[in-house]
Amino acid sequence: MDEISLAKLQGTYHQFINNIQKTKLLIIDDFGLTSFDQKTRQAFMDIVDYKYDQSSMIITSQIPVSNWHQLIGEGTIADAILDRLVHSSHRIKLNGESLRKNRKLTNI
Repeated sequence: MDEISLAKLQGTYHQFINNIQKTKLLIIDDFGLTSFDQKTRQAFMDIVDYKYDQSSMIITSQIPVSNWHQLIGEGTIADAILDRLVHSSHRIKLNGESLRKNRKLTNI
């Protein structure tokens, strides 16, 4: 999201989106850790719309998918984003202790 904001400020947003469109796999890590403002919400919609049925995305998040609508905000845009993401996805839900927490315990 920071890169999107920077690209908008620098006037390279369309180039940034085109580069994302060309990638075969887009990985978004820690989705939802920062809030969505109108610009990032619209940019995320652009990205998801470009990637839909064209190439793959992997999204990791500590936030349950059931909370993504509220996280994204702006009901209509959130509906459109989630419609493209959720209905054509494979979800893997992990349970248990954090691997980072377990790694820290073994390093002591």
